Amino acid sequence: MHSGAPSPVFTRAVLQHSIDSLVADPMFGNSHLGLLIVEPITGDTLYSHNAGKLFMPASNMKLLTGSTALVQLGANYRFTTTFLSAAPVVEGVLRGDLVVAGRGDPTVSDALQGGDAMKPLRAAAESLYARGIREIGGSIVKGGNAFPDTTIGEWDWTNLETTSGAAIDELMFNEGVARVTVYGGDKPGDAVRLVTTPARTTPQVIAEFVTTDPATMPVPAARPGTPAGAAGRFGASRSGMVRGTTDLRGPVPIVRLRGWVAPRDSVRATLAIRDPASAWLFAFAEALGDKGITVRGAVVRTPDASLDGLQPLFTMTSAPLSEVLARFLKPSQNQIGEILLHTLALEKTGIGSADSGRRVVERQMISFGADSNGFAVRDGSGLSRHDYVTPETFVRILDAMRKRGDFKTFYDALPIGGVDGTIANRMKNTPAQGNVHAKTGTVDRSHSLTGYVTTADGKLLLFSFQHNNYTTNNQQVERVQDWIAAQLAGHPFLRK
Repeated sequence: MHSGAPSPVFTRAVLQHSIDSLVADPMFGNSHLGLLIVEPITGDTLYSHNAGKLFMPASNMKLLTGSTALVQLGANYRFTTTFLSAAPVVEGVLRGDLVVAGRGDPTVSDALQGGDAMKPLRAAAESLYARGIREIGGSIVKGGNAFPDTTIGEWDWTNLETTSGAAIDELMFNEGVARVTVYGGDKPGDAVRLVTTPARTTPQVIAEFVTTDPATMPVPAARPGTPAGAAGRFGASRSGMVRGTTDLRGPVPIVRLRGWVAPRDSVRATLAIRDPASAWLFAFAEALGDKGITVRGAVVRTPDASLDGLQPLFTMTSAPLSEVLARFLKPSQNQIGEILLHTLALEKTGIGSADSGRRVVERQMISFGADSNGFAVRDGSGLSRHDYVTPETFVRILDAMRKRGDFKTFYDALPIGGVDGTIANRMKNTPAQGNVHAKTGTVDRSHSLTGYVTTADGKLLLFSFQHNNYTTNNQQVERVQDWIAAQLAGHPFLRK
């Protein structure tokens, strides 16, 4: 049954009996499992188990955020970053501060700039150069306060050690992530060389180790309980080992790296940026310098400068939300989820806070026809362990989006079974490959899959699989999810 191949004789009763047997498997006996499969045209329910119960959805929460963003902002919505000053330009010198007012643009990233997060910052520097500016007499200053609340969500502390839990702000650089590569010298005892990307100058890194003979340094095992994706704070291989900590006490965040690296070899750490606005401003200052524009003052992150009396020089505009949505849903990018939550709040209530964003999402769920008791919204990404959603609510979302003119944008932004996103390596060589469009969700003891599957005779079905509090492994949960998806994809619509 679990091979993924469709059964040769398959009726509605066979499907229901098969799923019943999977749900009743002793390995899931201590867990909380919910499943709903619906044919939306007739409203026919193919299978339902605990569909009205609340589950911690993990990244399935992104379906609430993404659908609300598409409906409320539109596929062509673009983020803006405005460059302002009160100072005149005299003989190529801006005689004062350059103020940058962001509104959460998440596209200043390697992922959305063809591998070069510096591209839009260089374009901004080019815009200043084209206006005749060769020198900034004052400082580069963060202005405004579009997102006035915390830069992190209601997350478990372990998330804050990982790139998954990187902070957000209205100026966002490379999705809150930096990479540091440490190159060993020619022989043990030699100094190491650091290369930071995508910007050379941020974050500021201090490496407190030297080139070391690997024979004297055993490779340690990962720490017990280290969360998935935590390599940013703990990376080890036969080439070396690196740990990273961020010191936020001073005016500029400093990353301190400790570890070892073999001669003529390298080791890399992927680090969560704890102050994304500072990273953005320092990266922009780097782009200005590369363009030949001198900055006489400092980079000023706090306090946020007032925009009163400032005149805009130009505005940088992002790619449309349709492109952002695919980057959000396919790889399950958490920081974009939090940015969208704050952006919904800013655009629809005038206050770019998480609390205001939650209310926008909640109102949209009610508009979709969801029961007000069928969801609890705490963040935009699903990292919070205080998000709760029923399978019924998820199916309501899927159905509401199916009826919209921009459905294709939403549908295409979802991971595709066996093809891309978080299910690129699942459902391969089954009828579900290239067929299922669905969002995954995974945090500790929570594994979910929600989306669309098309039957062999072209019927679009909606499904939501939620699983919490299990002690088996994720692969066992996925095996059940993928088998059900393959059966639905491999047979005609199962009429009674």
